[in-house]
Amino acid sequence: MKTEKTSKNAAYTGLFAAVAASSCCIPPVIALIAGVGGSASALSWMKPFRPYLIGLAIVAIGYAWYNYLKPKNADDCGCEVDAKPKWYQTKGFLVGITLFATVSIAFPYYAHIFYPDNKKEVVIVNQSNIQTLNFDVKGMTCASCEEHVKHAVNELEGIVNINASYEKANAEVEFDNTKTTKEDIEKAINSTGYKVINKEKDE
Repeated sequence: MKTEKTSKNAAYTGLFAAVAASSCCIPPVIALIAGVGGSASALSWMKPFRPYLIGLAIVAIGYAWYNYLKPKNADDCGCEVDAKPKWYQTKGFLVGITLFATVSIAFPYYAHIFYPDNKKEVVIVNQSNIQTLNFDVKGMTCASCEEHVKHAVNELEGIVNINASYEKANAEVEFDNTKTTKEDIEKAINSTGYKVINKEKDE
């Protein structure tokens, strides 16, 4: 009975750890869908713990599989005990937990598919109106965060191009300054929950 409980707890621990490992990247997508951009960076502080949470998920789920696959106990006569397993001891449950954990851990690598392409085609009347600014942005931790920033900025008129990088902690924006201002761009970035932490730098 104790082993069964431990196995169940291990499976749930692995599932929780897997979801937590990507918790820094899931909120931006939820924020986009729910229309509450300011909460996007709420769990960005968990990014440094991601490798440890992934390790915990692998160990915990691995332990649950070990308990499932190890030889069953035998009674005094040497006969295998054939008790009906509880639902959390079934292969289907473990397969489901493992798949869900894998999908959760891999979330940062495919999160971009949830962001619709909202880039507008900009007709450039005068090349001298095109300006490029670089914003230092605090709080981005993964590709999902980059997409959220890009999506918010592309909502503005006159955006020619935007490149956001969580690794460089910046966003480089090319825009028509007769249609959009640098203040508008900074406001759009800040609306996502990530913050512009420097004065804009001309490229």
